[in-house]
Amino acid sequence: MSLPSGALLLRLALFLLLSWGASLGVLQLLLGQRLDRAQMEQMGRDLASGIRLSEVALERFPPSVVAQLSGLRLSTEAPAPGFGENFPQERAQELRLELCKRLHHCPEVVPTEIPGNGVWVELLSPLEKVWLFAPLPSDNWWPPDPQLASLSLLSGSVVAGGLFLLLEVQRPLQRLERALGRVGLEERPAPLPKEGAVEVQRLSQHFNSMLTRLERSEAERATMLAGIAHDLKSPITRLRLRLAMESGSPQAQADLDALERITGQFLLFAGGGQAEELVRLPLQDLIGELAARYDGQPLELELEAIEALVQPVALGRAISNLVDNALSYGEPPVLIQLQRLQGQVSICIQDQGAGIAKEQREQALMPFHRLDASRGGSGHCGLGLAIASRVAEAHGGRLDLKDSAQGGFSVCLLLPEAS
Repeated sequence: MSLPSGALLLRLALFLLLSWGASLGVLQLLLGQRLDRAQMEQMGRDLASGIRLSEVALERFPPSVVAQLSGLRLSTEAPAPGFGENFPQERAQELRLELCKRLHHCPEVVPTEIPGNGVWVELLSPLEKVWLFAPLPSDNWWPPDPQLASLSLLSGSVVAGGLFLLLEVQRPLQRLERALGRVGLEERPAPLPKEGAVEVQRLSQHFNSMLTRLERSEAERATMLAGIAHDLKSPITRLRLRLAMESGSPQAQADLDALERITGQFLLFAGGGQAEELVRLPLQDLIGELAARYDGQPLELELEAIEALVQPVALGRAISNLVDNALSYGEPPVLIQLQRLQGQVSICIQDQGAGIAKEQREQALMPFHRLDASRGGSGHCGLGLAIASRVAEAHGGRLDLKDSAQGGFSVCLLLPEAS
C-alpha cells in the first residue's frame, strides 16, 4: 500500500485545523453562555459554603488564624474598588446575586484587579469587618473551556474526515465518472489531473494511460482504413479509364461503381467527421438538397421547418447512407420525415420493406457487419448504419431502428433540439 504524499497529509492537517477552529467557534456560540452560567452557579455555591464556614470560624478565632488554617485570603482593611476596561464586571454582579440567593444576607461585593481579577466579599464578623477575596474566571474565548475543547476536537475530526472524503475522494471519483462517460463521444477527452487520495490518483493515471492507448489505436485504425481506401482509388480510376477506352461491358462498369462506393465508405468511416465545424442552418433545406440527387427515385418528403446546429457534411452523408440502404434493401416508396418529437429533432427514413429483425438490430450497427439478407448488394460493406450511428452520437443523439406505425421499417436520427 502506497503512503500518502506530503501534500495530501498537509491538506488533511489543514482540514483538521479549520474544522477544529470552526467547531470550537460554533460550540462557543451555542453552549458558551450555558457553560458560563453553570460555572458561575458552581462558584457561587462553593463560595457561599466557604463564607459560612469562615463566618463560623471568625466567631472563635481572629482573621489571621482563620486565613492560616483555611488557606483563604482574608483582609481586615476596607478594599478600594479598582478595575479597568477589561474587568468582567457582569460576572461580579452575577456572583453577588448567587451569593444573595444562597446566604441569609446579601453581602457587599467590591470588584478589584488587585491582587487579581476578582471580588472582595464582606464577611459577618463580631469584632471588625473582614473581607474575603474570591478570584473570578475569565470570560474570554481563549483559553477555551475544556469541555468545549473536547467536543470541538471530536466534532472537528468528524467534519474534517467528511470534507477529506468529499474533496479528496468523492469529487475526483465524480470527475473520473464524467470523463468515462465522455469516452467515445468526444474527439479526445482531456486527461484527468492527479489529485486526491493515492488510490484515486492511481485510477486517474490508469484512465490517462487508457486514453493514450485508445488514441493510438484509433489513429492506427484510421490510418489503415484511409490508406487502403486511398490505395484502391488509383487502380479503380485506371480501370475505369481502360473500360471507357475499350468500351467495356456494363457489368464491369457496375462493379467499378461498387468498388468506388466501398472506397468512399472506408474514407468516410476513417475520417469520422470530428474536425467539421458546427453550422446553424435549416434542416429542411439540407434534406431537400440531398433528395434532389435522387431524381427519378421513389422518394417522398415530409419536412417541418427546423433550424439546428449541425455538421452539415457529416449529417448529409449519414442521411444519404440511410436513403441508399432503404432504396437498396427496402420496398418503395421511401419517405424522409423531419419533425420535432418529444424534445428532439427526428430525421426518419422509412420504407415499406420488412426491415431488420429485432434480434439483429444491435448487430446491424456494428462496423463491417452485414446481415444475411443484405449479402450480394452492390457497393455495400456494412458501414452505412455504423457511420449514421457515429454521426448521431457526435451530435449528442442516437440512431433508432424501429418498425413504423404505418407499416414498413424506419431508421431515425434523433438529435437534441438544442444542437
